[in-house]
Amino acid sequence: MSVAVVLFTSDLRVHDHPPLRAASEAADEVVPVFVRDPAVDRAGFGAPNRLAFLADCLADLDGALRARGGRLVVRSGEAVAEVCAVVREAEADEVHMSAGYTAFAQARQARLREALEADGRRLYVHDGVTTAVPPGYVLPQGSDHYAVFTAYYKRWGAEPLRNPLAAPRTVRVPSAVRSETLPERTAVGGVSPGLARGGETEARKRLKSWLPRHGGAYEELHDDLAGDATSRLSPHLHFGTLSAVEAVHRARTLAGAGPGAAAFVRQLCWRDFYQQVISARPEASAEDYRTRHDRWRTGKAAEEDLRAWQEGRTGYPVVDAAMRQLAHEGWMHNRGRLITASFLAKTLYIDWRAGARHFLGLLVDGDVANNQLNWQWVAGTGTDTRPNRVLNPVLQGRRYDPDGTYVRRWVPELAALPGAAVHEPWRLPGLERAAYDYPDPLIALPDGLARFRHGRQGD
Repeated sequence: MSVAVVLFTSDLRVHDHPPLRAASEAADEVVPVFVRDPAVDRAGFGAPNRLAFLADCLADLDGALRARGGRLVVRSGEAVAEVCAVVREAEADEVHMSAGYTAFAQARQARLREALEADGRRLYVHDGVTTAVPPGYVLPQGSDHYAVFTAYYKRWGAEPLRNPLAAPRTVRVPSAVRSETLPERTAVGGVSPGLARGGETEARKRLKSWLPRHGGAYEELHDDLAGDATSRLSPHLHFGTLSAVEAVHRARTLAGAGPGAAAFVRQLCWRDFYQQVISARPEASAEDYRTRHDRWRTGKAAEEDLRAWQEGRTGYPVVDAAMRQLAHEGWMHNRGRLITASFLAKTLYIDWRAGARHFLGLLVDGDVANNQLNWQWVAGTGTDTRPNRVLNPVLQGRRYDPDGTYVRRWVPELAALPGAAVHEPWRLPGLERAAYDYPDPLIALPDGLARFRHGRQGD
């Protein structure tokens, strides 16, 4: 009886899963395995919110496999060693997995291939599982990746996508292969109290309910901070509980969606764009993609400003509201991400890497490519060709939270302030202002923008 192993990584689902389909067709029995690799934690990516969400995802995946007669095999240890151990226990001939595009993922694939081939086994790496269009499938002439999004988007949009695959009806797993106990969300400490539930069931439910109701209006509503009309599917795309290919197909075939669905698909394209950048330039996860030779502020005052930003007490209500949403939910509205990142990197002139680390420590959708390269886009060191763009937090608040609902939701100290006045509490008369337990702005606008933008170093 032939046996194949499927290594699950960032693809924790049974629907539209090419490695699972290929393994099921190639072998009589399949061993679905997930390895909890401590190297991920050592690299700083084992954040509590993602570990808790991961526990939900693994439990849901195990349930889906059991409903089909199988189960999920969970191991802890170095990924290559654990997969090879499972292969030997199951007497498997081949391993199937989704392609990964970070430096870590590519190195893991290379080590696993070498180890399996040395033992007479084969590794099959499947593209297009965690992205809609895999890195390298569309390339500009004379380069290994696109550096300009608009050009990439045109090619990406013309690329034919494979059809989504149905979930397998049955999964037969050898009984002899041992598994550890599934991790539990309740065992993870330091989790944001408002963290959403993970798992493919939640992902499919969210896509099915959100797309028909809000997809058509996405273009006009996705920047509305208080309206909260975004899909909130980013954690599911990060963990692969939702297929990007299926999401694009569903959005494109949504009846009457028009420009709204197209705007949503464009956001999915941004995700693929950054994946192909990080695949070709893995060093961009820690280094400037396009260096501007910035002289970021350092010293005690900069450290205090960074801490105030992290804790949501900068004195700029829309910035503080977004940072408090991040702390409470492990997620932040995309417009809030742009505003808070610009405030740290462009207004306070603090190194974008400090902000990116804080985000990765809390974001349930914390992804190396999207997080680091979006931060660089804001900081002016990334693929964008407008390095001097600065988002004024007051103007951003007035535009995207015009009546202050979002700010009052997350900054209760200012809940009594009416309408747009909530965006500038420092304009209140002295005695009235003293009644609010809210800090003064860390820096004045617009003078502070000019002072820090030109690279003052130290304090």
